[in-house]
Amino acid sequence: MTVTATSVDESDRLRPQAAPAPWSARLLRLVPAAAAALSGVLLYLSFPPRPLWWLALPAFAIFGGVLRGRTWKAALGLGYLFGLGFLLPLLVWTGVEVGAGPWLALVAVEAVFVALVGAGVAAVSRLPVWPLWAAAVWIAGEAVRARVPFHGFPWGKIAFGQADGVFLPLAAVGGTPVLGFAVVLCGFGLCEAVRLVVRARRGGAVRRPAAAAALLSVAVPVVGAVAARPLVSEKAENGTATVAVVQGNVPRAGLEFNAQRRAVLDYHARETERLAQAVKAGKAAKPDFVLWPENSSDIDPFVNPDARAVIGMATRAVGVPVSVGGVVDRDGGLFNEQILWDPLQGPTQTYDKRQIQPFGEYLPLRPLLGAINKDWTSMVRQDFSRGDKPGVFTVDGAKVGLATCYEAAFDWAVRDTVTSGAQMISVPSNNATFDRSEMTYQQLAMSRIRAVEHSRTVTVPVTSGVSAIIMPDGRITQKTGMFVPGYLVQKVPLRSSETPATRLGTLPEIALVLVAAGGLGWAVGAGLRGRRARNV
Repeated sequence: MTVTATSVDESDRLRPQAAPAPWSARLLRLVPAAAAALSGVLLYLSFPPRPLWWLALPAFAIFGGVLRGRTWKAALGLGYLFGLGFLLPLLVWTGVEVGAGPWLALVAVEAVFVALVGAGVAAVSRLPVWPLWAAAVWIAGEAVRARVPFHGFPWGKIAFGQADGVFLPLAAVGGTPVLGFAVVLCGFGLCEAVRLVVRARRGGAVRRPAAAAALLSVAVPVVGAVAARPLVSEKAENGTATVAVVQGNVPRAGLEFNAQRRAVLDYHARETERLAQAVKAGKAAKPDFVLWPENSSDIDPFVNPDARAVIGMATRAVGVPVSVGGVVDRDGGLFNEQILWDPLQGPTQTYDKRQIQPFGEYLPLRPLLGAINKDWTSMVRQDFSRGDKPGVFTVDGAKVGLATCYEAAFDWAVRDTVTSGAQMISVPSNNATFDRSEMTYQQLAMSRIRAVEHSRTVTVPVTSGVSAIIMPDGRITQKTGMFVPGYLVQKVPLRSSETPATRLGTLPEIALVLVAAGGLGWAVGAGLRGRRARNV
């Protein structure tokens, strides 16, 4: 019998067709994706300037619930959506002056790391005590993101959203990895606790070990934070220093700031002279030294006599050393340099920024980017060079550690100033390029975490604000507004003891990465064994 095309068409029409899925079923399939993205937004809302640190817990609880039991492919997509929900609003400031393109590109790349973490969390979610393994996987992802590509981008570490939270003392135990781990563990533990409660209410069996593990996942981080409080102290172990932070302001926000270098220098000199007048009038305590922000003198004072004269007049007026943020061309290299300027001797000590910002202070892949768009290479005409030594200024007997702006996000760049003897820390910064965005508050929160992590006073002089003085317990005692001139003067404690976080360095992070690797290895091995058993 010959089957014609007509008979085939008729048989297709006669064959029963599957009914299309109702709209409600289709919408239900979108629930996990929507929940992943919205939980990412919830995590963003836990970050400064909002004091809603606790939102990180339900964010990870929802994220854990979405990922639990998923295949690695599904978890990869859900993790990417979580990363977009978190990082798109968190990093929107990166496009304030340069447009949406760089912002979206940065988020697209960084969200890949979160996607990989999502796949890892899904893999370990089938293991006993899965919140422990999952939290370690998250911290392992942060460790990688802080190192690659282009020397890493740690912005968005969970610890940086916890400056107002109950977990903050854990920063003194093991730095940002331990603080972040505690928050994520508590969030995933909350997810498991809710899941077990729901199962019990539906009449399902709940094993005691699983219930105990869920309870401990929530309780141990909180108890640990309470137990760590004695590590946080603002006792003056090496006397005190009266420090002044100067914020000169800028003529105009944005990239044009860099074209107004002389005005910025004049503004900071003028505010320092105003401080000197207040000291003479008895309206302000005389400081032992003055701290200017990063880029407060983008005119090289070593080769420009006019800049040297302006700085010299300001330091002589106040009568104490001033740490000046300069841009220095030396030996064929361009350096972002802090210069300690003595009123009598002039420049005496320097520190060159070591962790320079990709696409801001140097341009990776310059030939490739220039071939795509020549305008991109014109934004960073000359790459900055890196310093190679920790910055610690000795000023009137006090040892001041220096972590310039972007360096505050990197654990090692702050820690080695303390291990090199710093009794307090200064984070000179320039945020004028980012206008009135949340960036300055996010960075200020990092400095609060660093204060507790190393039990040191942290000062934050910023060209356009927010400048602040932070005690070793993370409290802000004084701060300025944004885009206003001002100065802050305060007596602060000097400390030399080291917290466990300072002494341990990267060991807690390494330990958590090994825990993550162990959990992933166990999960992969269990999956392979299960597959072989099904094939027998």
